[in-house]
Amino acid sequence: MQSLATIFDLALVVLGFGLIIFFHELGHFLAARWAGIRVLAFAIGMGPAVCSFRKGLGFRKGSSEPEYRALDSRLGVSHTEYRLNWLPFGGYVKMLGQEDLNPQAVSDEPDSYQACRPAKRMVVISAGVIANLILAALIFMFVFKVGIHSDPPVVGDVIPGTPAARALPRDATAAADPGLRPGDLILQIDGRKARSFNDVLLASAMARRGRPVSLLVERAGETLRFDIVPEVGRLTGALELGVTPPTSATLANVRPGDHKALDAARKAFDRLGLLGVDPGAQLARIDARADVTMAAQVAAAFRDSNGNPLRLQFNNPSGASVTLSLDPRPRLASHLVPIPPGGYQVLEHLLGLAPVMRVAEGTDPDKAQGLEPGDVFLRAGAVEYPSVPQGIAEIRARAGKTVELAVLRTADDGPKVINLNARVSRDGRVGFFASSTADDSTLLSKPHPRLADLREGSEPRAPAAASLPIIPGSRLIAADGRSPANFADLRAALRDATRAALNAGQPATLTLALELPTADPSIQPTTERLDWTLSPDDLRALHALGWESPLPSTLFQPAEFLLKATGPLDALNTGLAETHRVMMMTYLTLARLFEGTVKVEHLKGPVGIAHLGTLIADRGLIWLLFFLALISVNLAVINFLPLPIVDGGQFIFLVVEAIRGKPAPMAIQNAATVIGLALIGTLFVVVTFNDVMNLIGR
Repeated sequence: MQSLATIFDLALVVLGFGLIIFFHELGHFLAARWAGIRVLAFAIGMGPAVCSFRKGLGFRKGSSEPEYRALDSRLGVSHTEYRLNWLPFGGYVKMLGQEDLNPQAVSDEPDSYQACRPAKRMVVISAGVIANLILAALIFMFVFKVGIHSDPPVVGDVIPGTPAARALPRDATAAADPGLRPGDLILQIDGRKARSFNDVLLASAMARRGRPVSLLVERAGETLRFDIVPEVGRLTGALELGVTPPTSATLANVRPGDHKALDAARKAFDRLGLLGVDPGAQLARIDARADVTMAAQVAAAFRDSNGNPLRLQFNNPSGASVTLSLDPRPRLASHLVPIPPGGYQVLEHLLGLAPVMRVAEGTDPDKAQGLEPGDVFLRAGAVEYPSVPQGIAEIRARAGKTVELAVLRTADDGPKVINLNARVSRDGRVGFFASSTADDSTLLSKPHPRLADLREGSEPRAPAAASLPIIPGSRLIAADGRSPANFADLRAALRDATRAALNAGQPATLTLALELPTADPSIQPTTERLDWTLSPDDLRALHALGWESPLPSTLFQPAEFLLKATGPLDALNTGLAETHRVMMMTYLTLARLFEGTVKVEHLKGPVGIAHLGTLIADRGLIWLLFFLALISVNLAVINFLPLPIVDGGQFIFLVVEAIRGKPAPMAIQNAATVIGLALIGTLFVVVTFNDVMNLIGR
């Protein structure tokens, strides 16, 4: 059923693309007829004709051109063939004496393209772009008249260490608390009204490097203004502020009738301690607080819990109420590990002590090449007992090849070692989601020599455990006499053992007992003791670790509101404004591409656009129309770039012809056409390659 729905969505997207192209070519066609230029063909799609129509000949299977050319007399038969081609990409209007890819295809006929005055030809060349902008404005008007569900311009959460967490409001005192806060309503961005959270993401991604983004924020009835300089996100590679979109207090739901997804969701809820809570349930109360509307409030409540359990009340879709108690999760440190050839992976650790990579819940065994949720990695490639970054790096190093994996799997008849030889996709994936053993054991990977903070510009540094001679696969069985069962217990043991030293501002020396790994389970493992000295800075970092929610934010549905015009005039104004905004944003994207703050891998080609379109179409007709309006504007902008094989380049040649009184030399036109074709062809190949690799890697 899901595949049929995807095929239907893809068909809608292809039909929408065809509509956009039809309007573009219709603009050229109507302008050419107005200018008195003979139109030889009006085509939707590329390649051979599926069917065609020509006045005087009627409908034909395939093209009517051979029959037209064979006529002794063409009286009463139209010059223009209307055709639908096999390949549903692009389209064209063929005029007598004008071919984008062949500047030498000129004509001396009185109704040819060359016989028309340059001013009229400028109108003809521009008409496709104008038609796309008009179409986009009309679609936007309809969308905003009906209303579209979107993320509200509200701060969901603020990532520690990012520009949004460090920023001070204007005219703030030195003692003022820095940073945006969850729940802040963003009123304006650089003086423009913020209509959705997407405006925040675009403004930061499109900002000039080193220049601040100005935000007007409403907080508890007070208006504040922040000037925040976006920084390159270590994980995304794009400029960002460090805020996440708002998430509602309603749990994620499943499609009606999808019993398999419902069972999987309930099992996932049970593992999180949400016994009796159903998908789609509304979180109504946290302890005595009854005004819960955002998942960020859940995260904040657990952060402020000081480790004490909280009582949460959920209202199931059936109307039943479920109240349960949840313990906060002790937070581990989070740092970034560089992964060649260029990238980062988040590592959760305790002063450099890192758990081992495992296969996360939610992994589809059918796509994981024999791996199953819960499998613990004994080896990934040449790395034994890897941490998540070590395992991911080892797999990515074998992109396009195979990697040997060994995992420990817990079965009904006891643990088993499973050896696999997995194929690695070209973008370095095997097909599983990675997590760690932190919640289940104190199994240790080799400490990383250097770790980096999440914020841009921070230099990687050696963590406290980097000096410990830990053999990967060792199990920490005691820390100063206490026996931790997992990393949460280990954190508590380390904090208790070092509290006196922290208060005295002195270093602390701990004794760790490690159970060393053995190749043969029948052999009694040996124990090694290590003395570990922690500096006062290490102790402060350890004791600064707080608490976090045991419920991931992805468990909740995104917050939405209905973005709707107040009336027909407002819909008209909003549609025109949105068309202008998207057009300017497209030009700005190209500018930032040359500056390097937007990268080629962030762009989408035809494959990526079609895939994205199917995801958006699944959200409903209004979202699909909004997406098609965006594509229509982007098509207009791309078509009017000053490249010879698109309308913008042809327009430049017409300007030159109007100034010189004659066309540009044919050699220059030919050279410019080849260069333009090479540029667009290269970009097409690159973005399509990235699109396909992203799809394969999913």
